[in-house]
Amino acid sequence: LFFLMIRRPPRSTLFPYTTLFRSKWANIKHKKGKADALRGKITTKISREITIAVRMGGSDPTGNMKLKLALSKARANNIPKDNIQRAIQKGAGALEGQSFEEITYEGYGPAGVAMMVSCLTDNRNRTAADVRHVFSKYGGNLGASGCVSYMFQQKGIFAVSSETGVNEDDLMMIALDAGAEDIKSSEDGFEIVTTPDAFDAVEKALADNNIEVAMSEITMVPDTMAELSDEDAEKVQKMLDALDDCDDVQDVYTNADLGRSEEHTSELQSLEDLVCRLLLEK
Repeated sequence: LFFLMIRRPPRSTLFPYTTLFRSKWANIKHKKGKADALRGKITTKISREITIAVRMGGSDPTGNMKLKLALSKARANNIPKDNIQRAIQKGAGALEGQSFEEITYEGYGPAGVAMMVSCLTDNRNRTAADVRHVFSKYGGNLGASGCVSYMFQQKGIFAVSSETGVNEDDLMMIALDAGAEDIKSSEDGFEIVTTPDAFDAVEKALADNNIEVAMSEITMVPDTMAELSDEDAEKVQKMLDALDDCDDVQDVYTNADLGRSEEHTSELQSLEDLVCRLLLEK
């Protein structure tokens, strides 16, 4: 009901609205700049992931699940082919590059939610300091290895959009016959859950039946979700954003249920857009 409070101002008071318009435009430019910076960071992180995957399992994705998933992630994020090729060559030793290692940090975030932070680094001390700083700044605590990992299981996830028009019963039969563990449906579509071992078989079954997959990955799934107040959810989200900003951090897993916070943020953004649009139409 906030927009009902808006009234057309007299001409003498138009300046605040002009300021609002300029602020809105500056905010749009800021978001675009942030998006460009984020795109560059994503390219760097995924390229690094491809390089490590090649070094660990070779340059053939057929027998290298890590590489296969990294390439899938690269395509989903529209990483240029030249970047992908350079990353593969670097991993295969054709190009000189830094030596990276995988490290996973575990700990607790605001309200005691579990967090696992997966990193690729060429400097273990730097990465440890960066991650420790974020945990400390946002009210979390780093723990010993294994302190929260028992709360998660590695699972394969496939997302199929409802826009594909696929029948739920048909999808369930195809996925379960291929070895999927579970299928969850929502207004947006379907989520297929598999074990890592069954990932390839389910992927092939979906492709053979011309079912388009919006997203696929092997990830860490929490056994149970931690419900949070809006205030705590906002704190956790800020901490996740800060971890994502760390160059060495590849993935962050948490059992925090951020659904309400994300919905609240989306509602506020929609309301802001509506208010500005109404003001500009006056």
